[in-house]
Amino acid sequence: MRYVIGLDVATTSTKALLLDQAGAVVASTSSPYEYDMPRPRWTEQHPVVWWDAAVRAVRLLFDQSEVFGGEVDAVGLTGQMHGSVLLDTDGEVVRPAILWNDQRTVDECDEIRNRIGRQRLIEITGNDALTGFTAPKLLWVANHEPENWAKVATILLPKDYVRFRLTDVRAVDVSDGSGTILFDLARRNWSPEVLAALGIAESQCPTVFEGPEIIGRISSEAASLTGLAAGTPVAAGGGDQAANAVGVGAVTSGITALSLGTSGVVFAPGDRPTFDSDGRANSFCHATPDKWHMMSVMLSAAGSLRWLRDALAPRTSFEDLLFGAAEAGPGASGLTFLPYLSGERTPHNDPNATGAFVGLKLEHDLRHMTRAVLEGVAFGLRDGLDLMVAVGIPQPVSIRASGGGTKSTLWRQILADVLEADIDIVATGEGAAFGAGLLASVGAGHFDSVESAVTNAVEVETVAMPAGNAALYREGHSRYKALYPAMKLAFSASTDR
Repeated sequence: MRYVIGLDVATTSTKALLLDQAGAVVASTSSPYEYDMPRPRWTEQHPVVWWDAAVRAVRLLFDQSEVFGGEVDAVGLTGQMHGSVLLDTDGEVVRPAILWNDQRTVDECDEIRNRIGRQRLIEITGNDALTGFTAPKLLWVANHEPENWAKVATILLPKDYVRFRLTDVRAVDVSDGSGTILFDLARRNWSPEVLAALGIAESQCPTVFEGPEIIGRISSEAASLTGLAAGTPVAAGGGDQAANAVGVGAVTSGITALSLGTSGVVFAPGDRPTFDSDGRANSFCHATPDKWHMMSVMLSAAGSLRWLRDALAPRTSFEDLLFGAAEAGPGASGLTFLPYLSGERTPHNDPNATGAFVGLKLEHDLRHMTRAVLEGVAFGLRDGLDLMVAVGIPQPVSIRASGGGTKSTLWRQILADVLEADIDIVATGEGAAFGAGLLASVGAGHFDSVESAVTNAVEVETVAMPAGNAALYREGHSRYKALYPAMKLAFSASTDR
């Protein structure tokens, strides 16, 4: 039997997944870590943390499965998008990576718009300048740490640093590359116009590859650390959302995916670049060759539930919280939650937005607050879906869901009712790591295309259907949408303090 490995370099852990030739999951391991917050609204990680975790996760995978490194035909990578990994000429890390949920770059976003022109930027890259993206982070380093910027020889994304340590190759795939907003979206490569406007040399940008392409091989040093065989091929892979979409089979137009993890994403693939002229949703290259996708992103999805538990009921299990939320019933007795705990991307693009409970009364308790969090996240996802449908994405009849939040039967049902679509899950439940493994399978020749891989390996099951609460939730969503414009001034005032 031959195998492939999918590696997911996520925000709080690195996961390793072993797949057989048919795409079935044989073993799964994870190595956790934390991220740093050196100042409020700043988030950073040192890339060495990811590498050490990847080594641990792969070695654990071999121990757990009793598979040997020589039986692995290829490795595929995925990971958190937009993080700024800066290497010098010797391949040493210049400074800790600034992460996707960091909010320090508001001024740099304005600088990018001023240098390029907002509409021109959207025309080229498919996106407005957002604080989470890579390009503003690069300008921030150039503006605030010129001594560090002067050392930068190569710009990588998080998973690509792990690939560099595995293979000594400095490269990026098209999906992660387009998430830097330094890409020409239609050309699927770096934009000379954007790079020149921002003072970034083309030599600082790594070579670009399609997701299933083999772009390097395991070095002798990496082999000795991980247990992989030297010379094992490594595929380009994809950013976490594109790889997750591969993992749930969302690689062709008409199949919509939803990811409910720390952040929340609605993802719709297509055969051509499609973007919102106001830049309120994101448009990137897919990890599947010659495909693109739109996605809406909310920054605090399942992360909102974790915040509630940790802040108000740290000794309470998530199961007990969700049981209480079910008791509270649809609508949470009029309580509404705005999940803008880390600012927001879609549809508001407002790093100053903050979370809020609105409508609190004496009758409310933790049960209602939990229910309001679940519903508020669903309303935020509905905002993103409505925006994408308005610019031409088909209204989904069913949505393929993944991520930790979708393990909750209650949350699945709320999503089905709010989004007015069936909620499907796939049999593996392994998300982005599974998608990275399928991309590696294509690169290894186990399947002849990404479409063939998902047809053969992805099994889908419907787990929730709209259950008669549509009218109630439409009213709740209308109330939810009215709150952001009403509170925007207060958000800015609270941030100024």
